Amino acid sequence: MTSQSDLHSSEPQVDSHLEMSARKKVLRLSRQLGLASEGDYRPANASILQRAEMRQQKQLVQRQHNIETIYSLTLSYTPSDVTGVDLDPDWLNQFLQMAEQINNRTMQDLWARILASEVVNPGNFSVRTLETLTKLTLKEAHILEKALGMAVKINQESRLKLLSGYRRTGGIGQYFRKQTAVNLGLSNFGMPYSHLLTLVDAGLLHRGDFETGLLPAKAPIELHFPASKITLKPKSGYLLFSYYRLSPVGEELAMLVPPKIDEHYIGAIKALFAKDFTVE
Repeated sequence: MTSQSDLHSSEPQVDSHLEMSARKKVLRLSRQLGLASEGDYRPANASILQRAEMRQQKQLVQRQHNIETIYSLTLSYTPSDVTGVDLDPDWLNQFLQMAEQINNRTMQDLWARILASEVVNPGNFSVRTLETLTKLTLKEAHILEKALGMAVKINQESRLKLLSGYRRTGGIGQYFRKQTAVNLGLSNFGMPYSHLLTLVDAGLLHRGDFETGLLPAKAPIELHFPASKITLKPKSGYLLFSYYRLSPVGEELAMLVPPKIDEHYIGAIKALFAKDFTVE
């Protein structure tokens, strides 16, 4: 039988350090679970009911801290020179119940901006959006930032699209090319398909890709990005865009989540589309 000392001597030092590091992280949880000594409280001498009460007390304190942090941030985002409105009591009650569970500072900032926005202009953020937001991880929020930096509004449309390329559907020129679909390659710009699926699973992006109708030949098409605009003119009447579309929840969050702009992506669109579009 291998002894404990044998195991320690045979393992690399780095693994032992990682094991201790992970153990310390788990031990930290004891404070949240009411299993750590504090003041006159000793969990070993407490009944399971007393330990449960200690855990509930800690949860209440943490949730109150979360709400107060969000409230403080909301004040910093609320203008004093704009007329506010009274929030719908049911909406506010559900907001507070969900917001008190948000521990991450970055996500608390997002919740604060939602509350400030509703006081100024109510009705922009549905309860469904709030429910989605409670499940949104920081990683998913960063992916959404990246997607919004690449998203575009076509002409006067209000809906955001994530262009993935374009396709030629006819004309004699179709017979002189190996592929009719031109793929932009979103993965080259930090948006692999796995990230798109993450946004789909989070309820922020519709599943599957879409296509526009045929684009009128020679007619200018304005692509409005967060910080720039491109004008394209199709060289023929056989072209259409392929794209991914944000969900209604994704559209609502787009009003507050700052986009992470990628100028290389804008440049790639200009270069790729130049074959079949006049780029201005």
